[in-house]
Amino acid sequence: MTIPAVDRLFEAAALKGHVCAGLDTSVDYIPADERRKAQNDAEAVLAYNKALIDSTYDIAACYKVQIAYYEEMGTAGLYAYAKTLEYIRGKNCIVIADIKRGDIADTAMRYAKAHYSGEFEADFVTLNPYMGMDSLEPWINKAKEKGKGAFILMRTSNPGMKDFEYLELTNGKRLYHAVGDKLSELAQSYTGENGYGLFGAVMGCTEREEAADIRKNYPDLFFLIPGYGAQGGGAADAALLLQNGNGGVVNASRSIIAAWQKEKPENTSNIFAAQAARRAAIKMRDEILAAAKSIV
Repeated sequence: MTIPAVDRLFEAAALKGHVCAGLDTSVDYIPADERRKAQNDAEAVLAYNKALIDSTYDIAACYKVQIAYYEEMGTAGLYAYAKTLEYIRGKNCIVIADIKRGDIADTAMRYAKAHYSGEFEADFVTLNPYMGMDSLEPWINKAKEKGKGAFILMRTSNPGMKDFEYLELTNGKRLYHAVGDKLSELAQSYTGENGYGLFGAVMGCTEREEAADIRKNYPDLFFLIPGYGAQGGGAADAALLLQNGNGGVVNASRSIIAAWQKEKPENTSNIFAAQAARRAAIKMRDEILAAAKSIV
């Protein structure tokens, strides 16, 4: 029997902590000497990713790979993307493909086939729900078949999220509540062994005053929590969106993968950068665990 991805992620968070390491790998984050050694930027990115994964796979609950950073490099970049996903899975780790797809019918079905199997296979994807629940149905069907999952944009961490996600509905709720309510309905028809629906929600940690109510109102949704670090969210903010010490993973990208740049070494390498990434991930993990314990 295939174990649902949400249960595997729950167990990974319980074992390793809540760090989701974001491999939004810009070539600007790569040491100059390493970039010069590579045949092209895509090759440099792949080598850098492998070094970071080697240094963090025992302390990261999962990895989130943002496809845009690879698409901009063309076919070589997509090769690096596919090989990064493969390398993560080879470490028996969970990978989230940050692709933010949102379409319907056959188009959505083909996206689901592409990102739940084959060269771009991931355990989770990110999806945009604003064309309606029928845009999620092909993903749901494929996720059930493959033991996969998804995180649906609900309340994000960017300043502009209030342009639409905060619009007030006739029932007094906000638009993001409508998304959460639909996901909770979905969770009732498919829930993993740990009580979470196969599709969770992207829930930013930059609006702290709402966090406790959101966590209380959506106990059956596993959260992918962006906004930590460079976007201003801290461990205490993220911990409010957890539940009994679990129920979410917290994404950080720049603060981990570019951590070595703060140390300002004269000369460096991928190994040095990976060691700095490990230190940053451990610090983040420990701070979130401490904050979560203080809430529980």
